[in-house]
Amino acid sequence: MTETSPTIAMNLPDAIQVGTVGVPLPDTEVKIIDDQGSYLPAGQAGELVVRGPQVMQGYWNQAEATAEVLSGDGWLKTGDIAMVQEDGFIRIVDRLKDMIIVSGFNVYPNEIEDVVMEHPAVLECAVVGVDDDKSGQAVKLYVVSKEASLDAETLLQFCKESLTNYKRPKFVVFRDDLPKSNVGKILRRELRD
Repeated sequence: MTETSPTIAMNLPDAIQVGTVGVPLPDTEVKIIDDQGSYLPAGQAGELVVRGPQVMQGYWNQAEATAEVLSGDGWLKTGDIAMVQEDGFIRIVDRLKDMIIVSGFNVYPNEIEDVVMEHPAVLECAVVGVDDDKSGQAVKLYVVSKEASLDAETLLQFCKESLTNYKRPKFVVFRDDLPKSNVGKILRRELRD
């Protein structure tokens, strides 16, 4: 993150855990908080907040924007949903702004995308939340298929094997491609618009 000049944690060469961003740097404190700002124990997902010598003091001439992300005692809200494992390694789950809330349950797009990508006919996919009168939000899945024969019902049945009901896509849209940044990252915000 730019706001952390730019590092919070790292995997050391002799202690790499694939799927994590490593352990906090020296003199760097991290914690996971819930929606009310309460500390969550190891193994629970919430927003990653960080404090240390590399954390910015604020945005230049933007007091309101600074107050939104930086507490008076120096804790920076990263906007990442993460969990700290028992061994201290940090696992990023998703971005807070991408989280979908279905009937009061938190749904992380990355989890659903990981399941869908296991289907052999899926080339790439992206998940976003859309407004839903019944559940507040619903899961919408965008798919680029390797095979023209792949249909929504097949994918929904595939998701049934690994995802609980509220995490399953309600809508499936097939596309020829997905919007991407200049470095190839899928732009979920363009799919939400």
